[in-house]
Amino acid sequence: MARKAPSKASKPRIPPLLSNPFVLALAAVVAVFAVAIGVSTLTGGRSGRGGETARVPQATQQAAVQSPAVPPLPAAKTDAPAPAAPAAAQPASPPSAAGGTGPEAATVVPDGPAQRPAATTVAMLPPPVPPAIAPVQPPAGNAALWRRNALPMTVPPGKPMIAIVVDDMGLDRKRSTRMAGLHGPLTLSWLPYARDLSAQSRAARANGHELMLHMPMEPSVHADPGPNALLVSLDKGEVMRRFRAALDSFDGYVGVNNHMGSRFTADRAQLAPVLAELHRRGLLWLDSRTTPNSAGLGLAQELKMPWVGRDVFLDNEETVAAVRAQLAKVEQVAKHQGYAVAIGHPHDATIEALASWLPEVQKRGFVLVPVSAVVRTHHAGG
Repeated sequence: MARKAPSKASKPRIPPLLSNPFVLALAAVVAVFAVAIGVSTLTGGRSGRGGETARVPQATQQAAVQSPAVPPLPAAKTDAPAPAAPAAAQPASPPSAAGGTGPEAATVVPDGPAQRPAATTVAMLPPPVPPAIAPVQPPAGNAALWRRNALPMTVPPGKPMIAIVVDDMGLDRKRSTRMAGLHGPLTLSWLPYARDLSAQSRAARANGHELMLHMPMEPSVHADPGPNALLVSLDKGEVMRRFRAALDSFDGYVGVNNHMGSRFTADRAQLAPVLAELHRRGLLWLDSRTTPNSAGLGLAQELKMPWVGRDVFLDNEETVAAVRAQLAKVEQVAKHQGYAVAIGHPHDATIEALASWLPEVQKRGFVLVPVSAVVRTHHAGG
């Protein structure tokens, strides 16, 4: 009897729930969400709502690379610690990595060494101090040149002194000779570029007058002070070369006063080595006071050198009447402070006014003296 062929295996039956298309779609959505959550967890929250937070460390890292660390500035030395800067004074935040400025941009500024220190530490530095003058060792006592070259003079106690200084001597030989022929004592200040300077000055000293060097210096107005004047534009070496050449142009003088010089004498840095050289040689300084801004008297006092300042100009107006009026003013100043220093020039009006005033001034109780006597009595030093 023939065998019956086996029948085909029957397919497994799918549950009706899984064969539902809606259920399958829902399962797919759940699977996608599950994968997304897993990826987000593994990548540290780089997608979705955590994206803004992820830019913070990234921007911080970029700022650290693009802005190298700046070494902190040294703090100003103070007696007390500086107060903390207020929040408003903090530096403005740089733009964020996204290119904007706003609250989030402020969160990406690192607090590490890349942040500059507050600029207020620089403002606490003390103001600059003028450079100190190097000590000068002049000849002591009567060895000082100004004392050795001074005209011998005995001043009666209690009487006001008047010193008449005449500048610009030596260029106009005729008028210089007339001035040197007046009854003195006068103090005659000679320009270093005058001709036959040694012969002219010796003749004046033989006639009973004291001698000074009238040093050309730069004025603040447009005027020519003469050859080899001291100018603020020169370096120190050239200034001292010119000054030493002038000091060596003749001898027998007690000190120096400035010819013009309203700009140069106002420049403390330029004038300081000039007066130091003068003091080193044992000479005195007469400040002509061609400017109220002159540093000459202050420097002379710091150096403790002999000095004096001009009180009255005699002949800004070159008439006899004007010079006589100025001489009357000289007498008033002498009565008030015990001495007066007047400066004039070898003009015809000045020579005429002095010729009639000099014989009479002592009858009015004044003592006519060389400038060294005023210095010795009131402003001696060195």
